[in-house]
Amino acid sequence: MGVLLSMGLLAGLTVGTGGDESVRADDLQSVTSTSFRSSEASVRDTRSTGRSSRSLRETPTVTAIRRASPSVVNLHGQKTIRTTAASMAGGAPDSFRQVNGMGTGVVIDPRGYVITNYHVVEDVSELNVTLHNGEATRADLIASDPQSDLALVKLRGQGPFPTIPRGHSDDLMIGETVIAIGNAFGYVHTSTEGIISALHRDVPVNETQQYRDLIQTSAGINPGNSGGPLLNIDGEMIGVNVAVRVGAQQIAFAIPIDQVLETVTEMINRHNNRRMVIGMDGSAVSRGGVQVTRLSEGGSAHQAGLQTGDRLVRINQQNIADPLNYELSVLELGPGDPMQVEFERDGEFFQTQLATAVTSQEFGDPAAALAWQVVGVSVRPAGESFVRRMNSRLRTNYRGGLIVTDVRAGSAASEQGITAGDVLLGIHVWQTAGLEDLAEILDQPNIRRGSKAKFYLVRKDQTLYGHLQLASQGNQLTRR
Repeated sequence: MGVLLSMGLLAGLTVGTGGDESVRADDLQSVTSTSFRSSEASVRDTRSTGRSSRSLRETPTVTAIRRASPSVVNLHGQKTIRTTAASMAGGAPDSFRQVNGMGTGVVIDPRGYVITNYHVVEDVSELNVTLHNGEATRADLIASDPQSDLALVKLRGQGPFPTIPRGHSDDLMIGETVIAIGNAFGYVHTSTEGIISALHRDVPVNETQQYRDLIQTSAGINPGNSGGPLLNIDGEMIGVNVAVRVGAQQIAFAIPIDQVLETVTEMINRHNNRRMVIGMDGSAVSRGGVQVTRLSEGGSAHQAGLQTGDRLVRINQQNIADPLNYELSVLELGPGDPMQVEFERDGEFFQTQLATAVTSQEFGDPAAALAWQVVGVSVRPAGESFVRRMNSRLRTNYRGGLIVTDVRAGSAASEQGITAGDVLLGIHVWQTAGLEDLAEILDQPNIRRGSKAKFYLVRKDQTLYGHLQLASQGNQLTRR
């Protein structure tokens, strides 16, 4: 029986129910310098021979690739794996190894927000990006959902960035032509063509997880394609390429675009709700915008005069086409920032301004506030049973740990690739068994000055390490 291969930075990970075939991460070669031309430059000028200015060679496939390619980015990075956790617990010395890899992403918003697969960015401390024009930049992880294997990252640098045209996946037809674009084996912007072979495939990953309702395609997809777009013949994204059946030919899978957008919107909504309170829920409207469906009594939106049934059309001068646009616009705000809202009510348009309130869980405890400000994480203590299981698996003797529940974009933790679900074990020479330990560590004089500090964490039974460039605390917060 073949096995399913997720095609990103961790391309050595095989998933399925029965095979032992695999592709190791060492088999993937990163492409650090690749020259390429834009598809526009590849179209030769028509000579004055009486031929039409539009060659017969310029097929719908050529047009579709040309339309979508500028919004496809190539992702590559490296993670450090600490092969033993024993040294932090007083055991053997450190042992580390580096793993290189690659993947693909798609720009969905001109402000630089990119959708990719979670397995592409998982464990990566520094995510490097090559844009379609060859420009190099970096990206920060904003939110992720391991269960659905989707993640949102944001490009650094000035926009606007070209965005992918989006189609729908509720009207797909078996047999229709599709195109895959991606960073296949490091060959940037590789384009392949095939058909939709089947729809609504449920594909098992392991005993506890499976991909649901996938598109099966015959388009050539390889390691490095993960996170890249599957296009229809109009050049619209209809799916996100996610996996290929190892040992088979022309059997690959993509997550349908409607599922992707719904999941990413929910993912950003959870992230926004952890950062701030607006006191409002909304839903999509067929004519565009977001309709207010619920208001919290006394909340910011209620105090600003919004009512259920109002249709939000602009936030801070940004048009709101759908719930995803709304959540991305909120994502641009910080807790406490003013939010200018334009809305429609009974055919008339109005403007109001509301204040985003800080989520109480972030600053209800001085230690939690320090963790968010200095490190950029929201954490909760790991339970005793969790710590016992962790120590048993890792053969260590930690007193406890702090489970990361959220990471602030642009923070020291975000820069180092720390993600929700990681368990922080220690900073510098001290263990972080609880919030009190973390507060004491962050109150150390050299830490308060914003020095670099080595950290250790556990992620999926692997102990990772890195160096945090901590934010200087100054006199902004005092412990009580």
